[in-house]
Amino acid sequence: MSSRFSLAVFLVSTAVAAQPTPVTPLSIGSANTATADPTVPRPKTTPCRVRLFTDMKFADFSPKSFAYAPPSACPGPWQKVVLEVDYSVEAGRQFDRTATLWIGGVNVYFGTTAEPSRPPNPVARAWHIERDLTEYGELLQAPSQGRAELGNLINDTYTSSLWGTAQIAFYPGSKHADDSGPAVADLVLPLSASATGGTVALFDPTAELSATFQLPRNVERAYLDVVLQHQGANDEFWYGCVPTHLKDKLQSCSGTAFREGQLSIDGQPAGVVPIFPWIFTGGVDPYLWRPIPAPQSLNFVPYRVDVTPFAGVLSDGQPHRFAIQVTNNSQYFSTTATVLLYLDHRSTQVTGAVTQNTIGTPSPAVNEDLKTDPATRTVTGTVTTTSSRQFVLAGWVKTSHGRIRTEVVQTIDFSNVQQFVSPRSFPQTFVQNIRQSTAISSTTKVQGSSRSGESNVRMSWPMEMDVTMNYDPSGGFVSQIGKVKQAYNRVDSTGDSSSLVSNSGEWADTYPTRQGQSGSQRFFFSDSEDHCFSRELSASAGVLTSIVDGKGCDN
Repeated sequence: MSSRFSLAVFLVSTAVAAQPTPVTPLSIGSANTATADPTVPRPKTTPCRVRLFTDMKFADFSPKSFAYAPPSACPGPWQKVVLEVDYSVEAGRQFDRTATLWIGGVNVYFGTTAEPSRPPNPVARAWHIERDLTEYGELLQAPSQGRAELGNLINDTYTSSLWGTAQIAFYPGSKHADDSGPAVADLVLPLSASATGGTVALFDPTAELSATFQLPRNVERAYLDVVLQHQGANDEFWYGCVPTHLKDKLQSCSGTAFREGQLSIDGQPAGVVPIFPWIFTGGVDPYLWRPIPAPQSLNFVPYRVDVTPFAGVLSDGQPHRFAIQVTNNSQYFSTTATVLLYLDHRSTQVTGAVTQNTIGTPSPAVNEDLKTDPATRTVTGTVTTTSSRQFVLAGWVKTSHGRIRTEVVQTIDFSNVQQFVSPRSFPQTFVQNIRQSTAISSTTKVQGSSRSGESNVRMSWPMEMDVTMNYDPSGGFVSQIGKVKQAYNRVDSTGDSSSLVSNSGEWADTYPTRQGQSGSQRFFFSDSEDHCFSRELSASAGVLTSIVDGKGCDN
């Protein structure tokens, strides 16, 4: 993962003894990786745990296999299922790397790793990951092959191995016999590279992540969980890209500052996948993320697409092809998706149809307001990229408990405004300031079943990034001043229940002096049942300086 935003001038390293680093509690003064993210809420019952692998070393690019078997002492169904993973990286020099876990070909974790620190101030980093797999419980009922991927290069330059230990905690309970039980899909199907898993690489806008399934004839609800990870010089920092004809003039990447996933079923538009702008721990300036990484950097949140209006079509006994492409993909996306099906258990055949589909295709607009100084050839001004989509997807399915109509109404507004100062002579100062926002509003209306009602999801993903790079008269790099603000906000509401999640942070650094180096993150959650979690972290000079818990939860 590299580009102009990922400094190549950056590290020299010294080899250290190969060993995993234990995860430790947050502590003031620590330089270890720190996140404010909460662990997955658990029942009070005692779980059974299944170990997937222990102290597995990742020092090459080969997938690592492991065997999975359900816990004999806690046969399913389960009230809660939680994946628990501890990763670590040795002190030294290493890029951020992509980590994934798969069971039965299905992706159960996707994220990236923290970068270590080299001598004279070496820091080996360790962090803890959790994911709620309760809805994937049916996948875990039978033994299957597991796969861990964490491609990593070890040589005289890149010296740090990565390590991982993973297990799954199973909390005994009952399946979704009524509305009070946890939601557990009846069928979990992968869109991945092979029977054991693996991401699919998409290198251009025509490339597809796809799979064809012949599904049961009694599908009542259907969803896709999608991860589209942006990588490569053109796509890792897609939010800093410009139209191709401006690439050289603005010293940036091509393809415009708009990327979006398009889901189709049998060639028909079926959903849209907005892409969260993840910033990995080697991005922009690696010192920014020491010790606090950007939101979701270590643990991506899949984007869920509701394709329930297609349920009747999917139940016709014919093969159906699911495919995802990325608009303006200009180099490389690493992708996977999971199909989750809920069946009508009292019927062997349901019927239905899609009655309305206005999804269409994206049409982003680009406005260029640039001026070139004739004497210095310095280019200044703004490039603005916007997209606004509104669509309806509706359909019905005739089930054993009546005819059910589902309507999904969604609005997705995207804006990216970049301000440039792009000089052509030395000494020079290059400036690129980015203001980006993604706002998603989704309303689902269900009629004709016990689930009748309306549910709403509102998400906002604001990001601000300011980069100023200074060069001396000979063209040599002098310094980079970087500032980043980013947030993932989500509000869910259904009837009288609601919940709010906010994961936000702010970072600053001057490379290479690290003057003003600081970072902060706040994670806040609350719901209508009086559950609340709040944690704020602050850091300076590469170490954790404060931990504040509970702020806002006592109101």
